[in-house]
Amino acid sequence: MMVALVMALVVVASLLFHFLSPWRPTPIASNWGFIDDTLALTFIVTTFGFVAVVLFMSYCLYRFRHQPGRRSTYEPENRRLELLLGGITTLAVILLLAPGLAVWGRFITPPEGAMEVEAVGAQWSWSFRLPGADNKFGATDVRFIDANNVLGVSPADPRGRDDVIVANGELHLPEGRPIKVLLRSIDVLHDFYVPQIRAKMDLVPGMETYFWFTPTKTGQFDILCVAYCGVGHPQMRGALIIDSENDFRNWLAAQQTFAQMKKAEAY
Repeated sequence: MMVALVMALVVVASLLFHFLSPWRPTPIASNWGFIDDTLALTFIVTTFGFVAVVLFMSYCLYRFRHQPGRRSTYEPENRRLELLLGGITTLAVILLLAPGLAVWGRFITPPEGAMEVEAVGAQWSWSFRLPGADNKFGATDVRFIDANNVLGVSPADPRGRDDVIVANGELHLPEGRPIKVLLRSIDVLHDFYVPQIRAKMDLVPGMETYFWFTPTKTGQFDILCVAYCGVGHPQMRGALIIDSENDFRNWLAAQQTFAQMKKAEAY
């Protein structure tokens, strides 16, 4: 009897904690409200499942508790019950997976003409690269990485000469323009995450991953690494600054290109 009561109280306490909790998602600063909608649907489906299962167990503990003279009966199978439970489970799984797959498909399908930017993770800092006037990135190779070429841009590729290199962990982007973020790691597994953008993607050594978003609010947001990448992992932070179009152009004009960095190195 006591166990059944405690289980029912756990359900009530869990629901109260969820609805009365002051902790809520950060305000959305991109077009990915679809991700919040999918998470909300997940909460709804799993909440119904949690409440139904725990209350049913609580009911069974009370209803079929031991009483003197009561005997149990053995029922090897119940086809009707199995079909009902199987159907409910199948429907719940579809409700959980289908919206997520649809949103994921959109998340990795950037629109035509999206602005490209590269984010590179290394223990334990973020660096960035934007294409220059030719709107093309130069080739990269880890063999070219050194103190003066942190991204490993190939000196032999003319497309990389006008690439804009940002090595201070501060990335500026324009408001209202679709952005395709190319992700690359030069050592271990990292994960690019900006909570307000609802954007999260692994950086896998040896391959390039990507996603896209459209910034909808100006301001400064933290770029976090949320894959444990060594002892300096908690300090691996960057800054994403969303500017107006004019402010972004002014910032971009003040950045050094790869060719300028190599020229300064020569002197």
